[in-house]
Amino acid sequence: MALHIPKAPGVPQMLKEGARMYSGLEEAVFRNITACKQFAQSVRSAYGPNGMNKMIINHIEKQFITSDAGTIIRELDVEHPAAKLMVLASQMQDAEVGDGTNFVIVLSGALLESAEELLRLGVTTSEIAEGYEKALDKCLEILPELVCYEIKDCKSVEAVIKGIKPSIMSKQYGNEDFIAELVAKACVGILPEKTTFNVDNVRVCKILGAGLFQSEVLSGMVFKREVEGDITGASKAKVAIYSCPVDITQTETKGTVLIKTANELLNFSKGEESLLEKQIKEIADTGVKVVVAGAKFGDMALHFLNKYGLMAVRLNSKFDLRRLAKTVNGTVLPRLTTPTAQELGYCDTVKVDEVGDTRVVVFSMDSKESRISTIVIRGSTDNYMDDIERAIDDGVNAFKGMARDGRFVPGAGATEIYLAQKLLQYADTLPGLEQYAVRKFAIALEGIPRALAENTGSNATEVINNIYKAQKDDKNAGYDIESENNGVCNALEKGVLDLYILKYWGMKYAVGAATTILKVDQIIMAKRAGGPKPKAKGQDSDDES
Repeated sequence: MALHIPKAPGVPQMLKEGARMYSGLEEAVFRNITACKQFAQSVRSAYGPNGMNKMIINHIEKQFITSDAGTIIRELDVEHPAAKLMVLASQMQDAEVGDGTNFVIVLSGALLESAEELLRLGVTTSEIAEGYEKALDKCLEILPELVCYEIKDCKSVEAVIKGIKPSIMSKQYGNEDFIAELVAKACVGILPEKTTFNVDNVRVCKILGAGLFQSEVLSGMVFKREVEGDITGASKAKVAIYSCPVDITQTETKGTVLIKTANELLNFSKGEESLLEKQIKEIADTGVKVVVAGAKFGDMALHFLNKYGLMAVRLNSKFDLRRLAKTVNGTVLPRLTTPTAQELGYCDTVKVDEVGDTRVVVFSMDSKESRISTIVIRGSTDNYMDDIERAIDDGVNAFKGMARDGRFVPGAGATEIYLAQKLLQYADTLPGLEQYAVRKFAIALEGIPRALAENTGSNATEVINNIYKAQKDDKNAGYDIESENNGVCNALEKGVLDLYILKYWGMKYAVGAATTILKVDQIIMAKRAGGPKPKAKGQDSDDES
């Protein structure tokens, strides 16, 4: 007879065998803080223009070499529940502003590190969380005082370059002038009058070879493809776009046909041929010069397209089809029908070009009406071009933020030190235990210029003291990475600016993540779902890798 052993009392009694539970300061809170601290430290060394690159190999063994925190956290499959909260906060920052992901992680990591010291001194988590929230409110109240520059006209390329250069500088230090000019031209060229700016309207096409300085901006779209037929160019072209294959239509049901003579065989295929020719002739009669399809072109269809002088372009991606429809102002048709005048798109020139030794199809608009622009990036390796693309992405997002709110605050750690100084004065006015948390918040803010200084190889404590001294006369004083004057410079004169909304949302999300993690006092993990584990691919695996 099997003995029945009762489970241990408490929570394990309620849950399945194999469930785990951690509770209390030591097991839950400090554990979470340690995981978050380590995560923040690994991302922190990638912060700023002199940040180090990380080599990341994701779950499908694709390799990334980047210092962009957004990419690092996206490709690392973070499983720790508390560190995941930081990742989510950073992803929200990416969705809201498109930049400053690293700022969120570094700040929330610094806040948790400061909280750990307070917890060991006996301050409760709720008092720390309350103090942090008070400090955040105070920071958001002071932040408008720091606005030092504003872009009123987003159509001015010079003003836009000044605004987007700092965000590009933090990824591609040394190439920021050239890349900022590319991004500014691409964005200003397609800025709509009334509606908000859409980041997806700036496309990137990466072509191996040459160097970064051979990159260029085109109004319209560039595809790394060949044309399908013999026609390789068209100007002032009407464009028909289909999401279906351009081929003989397949019958719904399978049937068997008995053919006895050669004539019957000829007549059988002639019916299908003449139907396809009729469809393509009708398309050509509407004045169409270019046919774009999201699926294959049949051999027979290509023969008739060449016969009627139509250019055939195939795009594999449905997103590219949609974007092209937007560029040429046409409609994607689901069936091979004759398009109406409203469904046709228009493009000034469609041509096959050769960039390096790569053949590309270029849809370009000469008029100002283009809704999409493409930045063609040249570079020596794929990893390098991917990193340039991430810098461009940050620049485009900075432009989007600028179009929404053109205010800027000084960068280079000037904003953080100014806020820290004000918070230390504010802490003296508070009666309760929250004042300790507000002081620690000020120290956490120093973590941003500290990270910049450490990544550049300077003495961080000395740099921060110098900035505090310099800020008595000039609130725009920040850290100068090309340090000559005690490592201090005027961030506004140097052109190191941060978007107001970047700091605003960044602090909100960082504090939100930190206080949520602090308020966790128990971690209860249910037993994982069973089932067989996926078979690891061995040497003798039949599956192709």
